[in-house]
Parts: sequence; structure tokens; C-alpha cells
Amino acid sequence: MSAALNSAIGVVLFAHGSRDPLWRLPIDAVAEHIKGQWPDMSVAVAFLELTPPDLTSSVEQMMKQGLSHVRIVPMFLGVGRHAREDLPQIVRGLSEAYPQMHFELAPAIGEHPAMTALMAHIAVGHSPPNID
Repeated sequence: MSAALNSAIGVVLFAHGSRDPLWRLPIDAVAEHIKGQWPDMSVAVAFLELTPPDLTSSVEQMMKQGLSHVRIVPMFLGVGRHAREDLPQIVRGLSEAYPQMHFELAPAIGEHPAMTALMAHIAVGHSPPNID
């Protein structure tokens, strides 16, 4: 991504949520990694249930930063009901509530070929190429 694109688009990492406060740590770590690699990019986390903040709160935070384009990245390995039905419905509601915003819903992270390759490397005990 270019620097101009980074500062114009906010990224929200969207996950399920849990009652266990430690559950969110990997999602927060991804957000921190993004901030370290692309310091001009606005990044936030959001959760479907049980863990704050919710998606609406994260979107409103980005709106306060002056962003009008938000890329929502489902941090799901598999595409179940939440990724297939619930999240698109939430995004439709956000689009209706905030027509001035552009919402881009990315495919679930587990569907990306790079994630499949990364998990395969981890499973067999090899370090993946080009990972910091």
C-alpha cells in the first residue's frame, strides 16, 4: 500500500470476542504490527460480542479522525455464520447509518492463500519466508 492510501483508509480488525480478556491479545498484536509497519495508517480492533469495542464504536472513532473509507478485515480462519451472515448485515447497517462513509468488507483472513501457506509452515515447524 502506498503512504497516501495508508493515511486515507482506516483498517478495522474484526473478531468474535470472548469473556476471557486474554483472548483478544493476538488481535491486538496484529493491530500493533500494522501500526509498526505502516505508522500513518489508522488501525483499530472491533468485536462481535463479549469484548469491547464493537464495530460501530471503532467506525465512529475513525470518523472522528476524519476518515471516510474503512476496510473491515474479518479475523476468522473459517467462514461460518458470523462471517457469512452477521458481519455483512452489520456492515449494511453501518452503510445506512453513515452514508458519508465507504465500507470495504475484506474476505475472512483464513481465506487468503498467504494465510494458508503461513499456517502450513507453522504446522510443520518451519519458519515462513519473509516474516519479521
